Amino acid sequence: MVFRGTFDYSLDAKNRLTVPARFRAALSEGVVLAKGLERCVALWTPSGYDAYTAASLAGFHPLQPEAQKLKRFFSANSLDTELDAAGRVMIPAFLLEYASLQKEVVVTGSGDALEIWSRAAWSAYDAALASDVIDITSRLGNPA
Repeated sequence: MVFRGTFDYSLDAKNRLTVPARFRAALSEGVVLAKGLERCVALWTPSGYDAYTAASLAGFHPLQPEAQKLKRFFSANSLDTELDAAGRVMIPAFLLEYASLQKEVVVTGSGDALEIWSRAAWSAYDAALASDVIDITSRLGNPA
């Protein structure tokens, strides 16, 4: 499944996020919550997260220090969980803190995962992203 769209949500008092209904079937086998590279929480299918981490490590010899650091980042900063019967997932404290998540959040599709952002952080990031995309697309077909 490809994850697309932007959705405004609120975390409940127990820091649970109601996952957009259209994505719940794809996440019925479980989810992986992980620190994103930017200050957000990524929500993956387990197989999607495994493919992402494997691809990220593919260019490294397993004993290289950079490979060890990436493996630790991916493993220590993620956890396997599942949606509850109401289609919610609880965001643990370490991920809430990392992404500065409070009650009001934005859930965005990023293709192979969903991302959970604080509304303020998403607003700032999305504004910069629009500018960055113009610069990136202007260079397509023109090596820098």
